Amino acid sequence: MALKATIFKARLQVADMDRDYYGEHQLTLARHPSETDERMMVRLLAFAHNAADGLEFTRGLSSDDEADLWLRNLSGEIDLWVEVGLPAEERLRKASGRAARVLVYSYGRRTAPIWWQKQRDALARFDNLRVYHLPADACEQIAAMAARNMELNVTIQDGQLWLSSDTQSVEVTPEIWK
Repeated sequence: MALKATIFKARLQVADMDRDYYGEHQLTLARHPSETDERMMVRLLAFAHNAADGLEFTRGLSSDDEADLWLRNLSGEIDLWVEVGLPAEERLRKASGRAARVLVYSYGRRTAPIWWQKQRDALARFDNLRVYHLPADACEQIAAMAARNMELNVTIQDGQLWLSSDTQSVEVTPEIWK
C-alpha cells in the first residue's frame, strides 16, 4: 500500500519591505512521505520570500518535470521556477530553458557546500539562475515550527527574513551563492 501525503495548513502573513509586497495567504502544503519537516518548511520559506498572487506549490517530489513552486503568467509561461534542496545540473538546465527566472534554495549543514562546490562552474552559464543557501541552524529552527495548522508571520527587510509564530521567532539570512 502506497503512503499518502500528509496535509498541512498555513495562514501566512507576508510583509516584504524589499519588494513592497504585503499579503495574506491561506496555503495547503502536501508533505510527501519522503519529505522531512525541514524541507517542507524551507518550501514555505521560499514561498514567503517570493510571495505573489499566482505563486503556487506544485506536485514537487511527486513529479520530475515540475518545480517545487512556480509562478505562471496569463499565457501559461513560467515566470518563476523555484527548487528546494540540491537539484542536479540537468534539472536546472531544463528549468532555465523553461522559465524566465530560476531560484534554488539550498540547505544542509554538510551536503550543500559540497553540492555547490561540484555544481558552481556548471551553473555559472545560466544567467536567469540565482542560488540561495539557508543556514543550517535556521533551517532546524523553522523545521521545529512545523505543525498541521500554522499561523505564521514573515517580515522581509534588507535581505533578511524573520519567521514567527505565536511561540517562536527565527531570523534567516540567506547567503547568495549565485
